[in-house]
Amino acid sequence: MSAAPAPHVVLGAGAAGTALAAELIRRGHHVHLVNRSGTGPAIEGVHRYAADVNDVEQVRSLVAGAEVVYHCVNVAYHEHVKLLPGIQESILAAAEAEATRLVVLDNLYPYGETGEAIITEDTPWRATTDKGSMRARLDENYLSAHREGRARVVIGRAADFIGPGVVGSSLGGAVFPAALTGGQVVALGNIDLPHSYSFIGDVAAGLATLGEHPEADGEVWHLPTAAAPTTRHVHTMIERRLGQPLDVVALSAAQSFGSFDATVAEAYAEMFYQHTQPQIMDSTAFETTFGLQPTPTGAAVAETLDWYRAWLGMS
Repeated sequence: MSAAPAPHVVLGAGAAGTALAAELIRRGHHVHLVNRSGTGPAIEGVHRYAADVNDVEQVRSLVAGAEVVYHCVNVAYHEHVKLLPGIQESILAAAEAEATRLVVLDNLYPYGETGEAIITEDTPWRATTDKGSMRARLDENYLSAHREGRARVVIGRAADFIGPGVVGSSLGGAVFPAALTGGQVVALGNIDLPHSYSFIGDVAAGLATLGEHPEADGEVWHLPTAAAPTTRHVHTMIERRLGQPLDVVALSAAQSFGSFDATVAEAYAEMFYQHTQPQIMDSTAFETTFGLQPTPTGAAVAETLDWYRAWLGMS
C-alpha cells in the first residue's frame, strides 16, 4: 500500500487560505487546512485541522512531513502589531525545524507611501507607519532566514482583495451588499485615483504557483494583479451589471461604518494614505516568469457579485 503524498499545509482559513486550499486541490495536491477551531465549510478533498499558531509545537506537529507550508494567517486588524510578530516566530521556527518550504502571503504595507510611482518588487521599503514598519521587519526576518540557510522561504504580495469570500476589504462588505440591496455604498478617500485590487482567485493561484516552484524561493513576488482601475471605474462596472446606479459615499478619513467599528477605524487611520494617493501595483515579473495572467477586473466584479448574491440569499 503506497504512502499518502506529502501534504500542502495551509495555515489560516480566511478568504485567502480557503481559496488557496481549493486551488491546491484543483491542482491535484493533498491539502490540510488549519485554523484555530478546525471547522468551517466543507471543501471537497481538503482535510481540516485545529491549531494555535502561536504554539510552535502545535504548528510543528501539523507541518511535519509537509511538502509546502503556506502562511495565510490573519488576526483582528487592531491587533496586527501585537500578534503577527509572535505568529511569525512560531511558524518560521516550525518551518526551520521540519525543513519544509514556507510560502508567505503579504501585502503592500512595507513600501509605505510611494506617491504616484508604480510599485514593483524593486520599490524601496520605506514604511513609516506602525503596521508597515512591522510588516517590513517580518519580511526581512523571512528573507534573512532564507539567506542564512535556516529555512526556504518565498513571499507573495497582493494588493487589496476583491472576490468571493472577501468581506473585510475596502472593496468587500462595505460595497457589494449595499450595491445589491440599494443601500449606501461606502468608499474610501479619492475614488478617482488608480488603485490596484487583487482578485482572490489570482492570489490563490499565485501562492500555489510559488509553492510548486522552489526556484522562486528567497524572493518577494507580486502576485498576479490586473492593471489598476480607479475605484469609481469599479463602481461603474458594478452599476452596469446591476442596471442601476450606486449610492456612493466616499469617506475623507478613517471612521466607523458598517462592520468596521471605531476600534478598526482608529487602527486603520495610519494606513489611509493608500486612498489619498495612487496605489499602482505591477505584477509583470510574476506574469512573465510563471506565465500566469490576472483575471480582468470586470470578470472579478462579476464573480464577486454572484458570490454576494448567494451569501445574501438572493439567488
